[in-house]
Amino acid sequence: MSRRLVCLRHGQTLWNVEHRFQGHSDIPLDETGLAQAARSASLLASLRPTLIVSSDLKRANDTARALGRIVGLDVAVDEDLRERSGGAWEGLTRSEIAEGWPQEFVAWDPPGGEAVADVAARVSTAVRRWAAKLDDDGLLVVVSHGAALRLGICELLGLPQELWSAVGGLGNCSWSVLEEGRRGWRLLEHNAGTLPEPVNSDDSVT
Repeated sequence: MSRRLVCLRHGQTLWNVEHRFQGHSDIPLDETGLAQAARSASLLASLRPTLIVSSDLKRANDTARALGRIVGLDVAVDEDLRERSGGAWEGLTRSEIAEGWPQEFVAWDPPGGEAVADVAARVSTAVRRWAAKLDDDGLLVVVSHGAALRLGICELLGLPQELWSAVGGLGNCSWSVLEEGRRGWRLLEHNAGTLPEPVNSDDSVT
Protein backbone atom coordinates (compact mmCIF):
# COMPACT_ATOMS: atom_id res chain seq x y z
CA MET A 1 0.00 0.00 0.00
CA SER A 2 1.13 3.58 -0.60
CA ARG A 3 -0.03 7.04 0.29
CA ARG A 4 -2.23 8.79 -2.25
CA LEU A 5 -3.12 12.41 -2.89
CA VAL A 6 -6.17 13.94 -4.57
CA CYS A 7 -5.80 17.57 -5.67
CA LEU A 8 -9.31 19.01 -6.09
CA ARG A 9 -10.00 22.43 -7.55
CA HIS A 10 -12.88 24.44 -6.08
CA GLY A 11 -16.24 24.82 -7.77
CA GLN A 12 -17.31 27.61 -10.08
CA THR A 13 -17.62 31.23 -8.97
CA LEU A 14 -19.14 34.24 -10.71
CA TRP A 15 -15.64 35.57 -11.33
CA ASN A 16 -14.72 32.31 -13.09
CA VAL A 17 -17.66 32.84 -15.44
CA GLU A 18 -16.66 36.47 -16.02
CA HIS A 19 -13.01 35.47 -16.57
CA ARG A 20 -11.83 37.69 -13.71
CA PHE A 21 -8.53 37.06 -11.94
CA GLN A 22 -9.48 35.95 -8.43
CA GLY A 23 -6.13 35.37 -6.72
CA HIS A 24 -6.45 35.98 -2.99
CA SER A 25 -9.86 37.68 -3.35
CA ASP A 26 -12.37 35.69 -1.29
CA ILE A 27 -15.08 35.00 -3.86
CA PRO A 28 -17.81 32.47 -2.93
CA LEU A 29 -19.14 29.61 -5.03
CA ASP A 30 -22.11 30.40 -7.22
CA GLU A 31 -25.11 28.05 -7.56
CA THR A 32 -23.37 26.00 -10.22
CA GLY A 33 -20.26 25.79 -8.05
CA LEU A 34 -22.25 24.50 -5.09
CA ALA A 35 -23.77 21.79 -7.29
CA GLN A 36 -20.33 20.90 -8.64
CA ALA A 37 -18.98 20.60 -5.10
CA ALA A 38 -21.81 18.26 -4.14
CA ARG A 39 -21.24 16.11 -7.22
CA SER A 40 -17.48 15.83 -6.78
CA ALA A 41 -17.97 15.03 -3.10
CA SER A 42 -20.29 12.14 -3.92
CA LEU A 43 -17.73 10.71 -6.33
CA LEU A 44 -14.60 11.24 -4.23
CA ALA A 45 -16.24 9.81 -1.10
CA SER A 46 -15.87 6.36 -2.66
CA LEU A 47 -12.08 6.73 -2.42
CA ARG A 48 -12.41 6.81 1.40
CA PRO A 49 -10.24 9.84 2.18
CA THR A 50 -8.55 9.84 5.56
CA LEU A 51 -7.57 13.53 5.69
CA ILE A 52 -8.98 16.66 4.03
CA VAL A 53 -7.24 20.05 3.94
CA SER A 54 -8.21 23.18 2.06
CA SER A 55 -7.17 26.70 1.27
CA ASP A 56 -8.60 29.26 3.69
CA LEU A 57 -10.47 30.99 0.87
CA LYS A 58 -14.23 30.38 0.97
CA ARG A 59 -14.59 28.90 -2.52
CA ALA A 60 -12.12 26.14 -1.70
CA ASN A 61 -13.19 25.61 1.90
CA ASP A 62 -16.87 25.25 1.00
CA THR A 63 -15.93 22.73 -1.70
CA ALA A 64 -13.90 20.76 0.84
CA ARG A 65 -16.63 20.82 3.47
CA ALA A 66 -19.10 19.28 1.02
CA LEU A 67 -16.83 16.22 0.94
CA GLY A 68 -16.16 16.34 4.65
CA ARG A 69 -19.88 16.15 5.45
CA ILE A 70 -20.30 12.99 3.40
CA VAL A 71 -17.28 11.12 4.75
CA GLY A 72 -17.53 12.41 8.31
CA LEU A 73 -14.19 14.24 8.38
CA ASP A 74 -13.34 17.72 9.61
CA VAL A 75 -11.59 19.97 7.12
CA ALA A 76 -8.22 21.38 8.11
CA VAL A 77 -7.34 24.81 6.73
CA ASP A 78 -3.96 25.94 5.43
CA GLU A 79 -3.35 29.46 4.09
CA ASP A 80 -0.37 28.14 2.11
CA LEU A 81 -2.85 26.45 -0.24
CA ARG A 82 -4.22 29.80 -1.45
CA GLU A 83 -4.33 30.71 -5.10
CA ARG A 84 -1.49 32.64 -6.73
CA SER A 85 -1.71 36.29 -5.75
CA GLY A 86 -2.75 38.41 -8.72
CA GLY A 87 -1.51 41.74 -7.41
CA ALA A 88 -2.92 44.59 -9.51
CA TRP A 89 -4.89 42.18 -11.69
CA GLU A 90 -7.28 40.82 -9.07
CA GLY A 91 -10.88 41.51 -10.04
CA LEU A 92 -9.99 42.37 -13.64
CA THR A 93 -11.06 40.46 -16.73
CA ARG A 94 -8.54 39.01 -19.17
CA SER A 95 -9.42 41.68 -21.74
CA GLU A 96 -8.85 44.45 -19.18
CA ILE A 97 -5.51 42.90 -18.25
CA ALA A 98 -4.45 42.57 -21.89
CA GLU A 99 -5.33 46.21 -22.56
CA GLY A 100 -3.61 47.61 -19.48
CA TRP A 101 -0.53 45.40 -19.32
CA PRO A 102 0.12 43.97 -22.81
CA GLN A 103 3.68 42.76 -22.14
CA GLU A 104 2.90 41.32 -18.71
CA PHE A 105 -0.22 39.68 -20.14
CA VAL A 106 1.84 37.71 -22.66
CA ALA A 107 4.13 36.51 -19.86
CA TRP A 108 1.16 36.16 -17.44
CA ASP A 109 3.18 38.01 -14.82
CA PRO A 110 0.87 40.18 -12.67
CA PRO A 111 2.44 43.37 -11.24
CA GLY A 112 2.66 42.95 -7.47
CA GLY A 113 1.64 39.29 -7.75
CA GLU A 114 3.48 36.08 -6.94
CA ALA A 115 6.10 34.45 -9.12
CA VAL A 116 5.10 31.00 -10.34
CA ALA A 117 8.18 29.43 -8.72
CA ASP A 118 7.17 30.88 -5.34
CA VAL A 119 3.64 29.50 -5.68
CA ALA A 120 4.95 26.07 -6.67
CA ALA A 121 7.26 25.98 -3.66
CA ARG A 122 4.58 27.23 -1.25
CA VAL A 123 1.91 24.77 -2.34
CA SER A 124 4.16 21.72 -2.70
CA THR A 125 5.68 22.34 0.73
CA ALA A 126 2.20 22.51 2.26
CA VAL A 127 1.10 19.32 0.49
CA ARG A 128 4.19 17.43 1.66
CA ARG A 129 3.59 18.66 5.21
CA TRP A 130 0.03 17.31 5.23
CA ALA A 131 0.91 14.11 3.38
CA ALA A 132 3.45 13.34 6.10
CA LYS A 133 0.53 12.97 8.51
CA LEU A 134 -0.96 10.07 6.51
CA ASP A 135 -0.69 6.41 7.38
CA ASP A 136 1.01 4.25 4.76
CA ASP A 137 -2.29 3.54 3.01
CA GLY A 138 -3.90 6.93 3.66
CA LEU A 139 -5.56 9.29 1.18
CA LEU A 140 -5.20 13.05 1.46
CA VAL A 141 -7.61 15.35 -0.37
CA VAL A 142 -6.20 18.85 -0.94
CA VAL A 143 -8.81 21.39 -2.04
CA SER A 144 -7.25 24.45 -3.59
CA HIS A 145 -7.17 26.53 -6.77
CA GLY A 146 -6.34 26.10 -10.44
CA ALA A 147 -2.93 27.75 -10.72
CA ALA A 148 -1.89 26.79 -7.20
CA LEU A 149 -2.61 23.11 -7.77
CA ARG A 150 -1.09 22.89 -11.23
CA LEU A 151 2.12 24.55 -10.09
CA GLY A 152 2.25 22.52 -6.87
CA ILE A 153 1.78 19.28 -8.80
CA CYS A 154 4.61 20.19 -11.19
CA GLU A 155 6.91 20.79 -8.24
CA LEU A 156 5.85 17.55 -6.52
CA LEU A 157 6.65 15.64 -9.70
CA GLY A 158 10.08 17.22 -9.88
CA LEU A 159 9.48 18.75 -13.32
CA PRO A 160 11.89 21.52 -14.37
CA GLN A 161 10.17 24.86 -14.69
CA GLU A 162 10.59 24.97 -18.47
CA LEU A 163 8.27 21.95 -18.69
CA TRP A 164 5.51 23.21 -16.38
CA SER A 165 3.42 24.43 -19.32
CA ALA A 166 3.16 20.81 -20.51
CA VAL A 167 0.77 20.12 -17.61
CA GLY A 168 -2.71 21.42 -18.41
CA GLY A 169 -5.09 23.24 -16.09
CA LEU A 170 -7.85 21.91 -13.87
CA GLY A 171 -11.53 22.57 -14.49
CA ASN A 172 -13.84 23.58 -11.65
CA CYS A 173 -14.29 20.64 -9.26
CA SER A 174 -11.97 18.46 -11.32
CA TRP A 175 -9.11 16.65 -9.66
CA SER A 176 -5.74 15.01 -10.09
CA VAL A 177 -4.58 11.85 -8.33
CA LEU A 178 -0.99 11.25 -7.26
CA GLU A 179 0.61 8.27 -5.57
CA GLU A 180 3.81 8.19 -3.56
CA GLY A 181 6.34 5.67 -4.79
CA ARG A 182 9.92 4.85 -3.87
CA ARG A 183 11.20 7.68 -6.07
CA GLY A 184 8.63 10.26 -5.04
CA TRP A 185 5.21 11.30 -6.25
CA ARG A 186 3.83 10.18 -9.61
CA LEU A 187 0.75 11.39 -11.48
CA LEU A 188 -1.95 8.75 -11.96
CA GLU A 189 -4.81 10.91 -13.22
CA HIS A 190 -5.15 14.57 -14.20
CA ASN A 191 -8.15 16.90 -14.61
CA ALA A 192 -10.58 14.06 -13.98
CA GLY A 193 -14.27 14.50 -13.32
CA THR A 194 -15.30 16.33 -16.46
CA LEU A 195 -15.25 15.85 -20.20
CA PRO A 196 -12.60 17.94 -21.99
CA GLU A 197 -13.76 21.55 -21.99
CA PRO A 198 -12.21 25.03 -21.73
CA VAL A 199 -10.72 25.75 -18.30
CA ASN A 200 -11.60 29.15 -16.81
CA SER A 201 -8.90 29.83 -14.25
CA ASP A 202 -6.39 32.38 -12.93
CA ASP A 203 -3.79 30.14 -14.56
CA SER A 204 -2.26 30.53 -18.00
CA VAL A 205 -0.64 27.52 -19.66
CA THR A 206 1.31 28.46 -22.77
